[in-house]
Amino acid sequence: MHQFPDASAVVRASAPDRPVILNRPHAAARAARFFVEKFPGRSLYAVKANPSADLLRVLWDSGVTHYDVASIAEVRLVRSTLPEAVLCFMHPVKTASAIAEAYSIHGCRVFSLDSVEELEKIKAATGNAEDLSLCVRLRVSSEYSELSLASKFGVDLADAAELLQATRQVADSLGICFHVGSQSMSPHGYVQALERVRAAIVDASVLVDIVDVGGGFPSVYPGMEPPPLEDYFGVIDRTYESLPISYSAELWCEPGRALCAEYNSLVVQVEKRRGKELFINDGAYGALFDAAHVGWRFPVKLLRHGADEATEAFSFYGPTCDDLDHMEGPFELPSDAKAGDYIEIGMLGAYGAAMKTAFNGFGETEVHEVSDEPMASQYTGSRRDPRVTDNVVALR
Repeated sequence: MHQFPDASAVVRASAPDRPVILNRPHAAARAARFFVEKFPGRSLYAVKANPSADLLRVLWDSGVTHYDVASIAEVRLVRSTLPEAVLCFMHPVKTASAIAEAYSIHGCRVFSLDSVEELEKIKAATGNAEDLSLCVRLRVSSEYSELSLASKFGVDLADAAELLQATRQVADSLGICFHVGSQSMSPHGYVQALERVRAAIVDASVLVDIVDVGGGFPSVYPGMEPPPLEDYFGVIDRTYESLPISYSAELWCEPGRALCAEYNSLVVQVEKRRGKELFINDGAYGALFDAAHVGWRFPVKLLRHGADEATEAFSFYGPTCDDLDHMEGPFELPSDAKAGDYIEIGMLGAYGAAMKTAFNGFGETEVHEVSDEPMASQYTGSRRDPRVTDNVVALR
């Protein structure tokens, strides 16, 4: 794959008439090294965020050895791409055939569950195996996160003791896992969840070998400036150390967005302007699913020299015939944006390229590698700490 210095160089070289995905392996590698070196435990990459085989290799080469897989297709992908990776099947509801294949063929020994029914399914599908690490998923609050994951999975605290006791009888290693929701904007979400873990352990009186704090670690987007990741790691470490767990217990996390958001950006072309609406060649059924369906705002940049310095707030329409193919934004761009212009949309590595479809005959893309920095980063040290203020208070 040819490497370009930036998005503008790609446009100059090929004047693309279809969307272009830009990969930044150096950004993903930097994020992976950050977690490997600074998180006070083990980091599992959540493959669903971006299942690119190229990205998986970058993360592996940067020290990520464990992978959170949520389907048999992801199991197969990671095993074929990274033969030595440790697979952790963390979807709490799986088919018996998927469990059996993951265990018998691909060497998966870590499974998540949130019900007695799933526990029985795992036992049967693995032939009552005695080498299983089983993580009971606990339902916790998503109140500090931009996207909730509090309603679909997880055993309620009131019912957790019975399930933990039953799982302890089966598991070689017993874990408790949870997910505070995507894009957690405060470390306190993890403190709340870990206090719920504490209550579950005390109620069940079981020995716990793994505490998995899940994902939710944030990236930087317009209007979303989270605290530094070190703040999250610090409060997780302190709260975890006070839990009533095995002296040899392990602390895990499952970053998805935080490892891959900076890996991709997208170049689109403006096909029409109508007032403050720009019709572009990717959208809600492509890499901009989140922008359309959950109102996610991404950083944007017009790739034309000499554009107006004054900006306006635009919305986007995608290329399909569907009215739902609409991204409200607002996206701040030069006021003279027009048909034929190219726009780079940043921070799309998480749930961007992974969500693309071929609906209405659209979906083809080019892929190139670029060497410049992403539009925002948690890892370069260049962004302002949102806790710091310019206000000066005179002490008397």
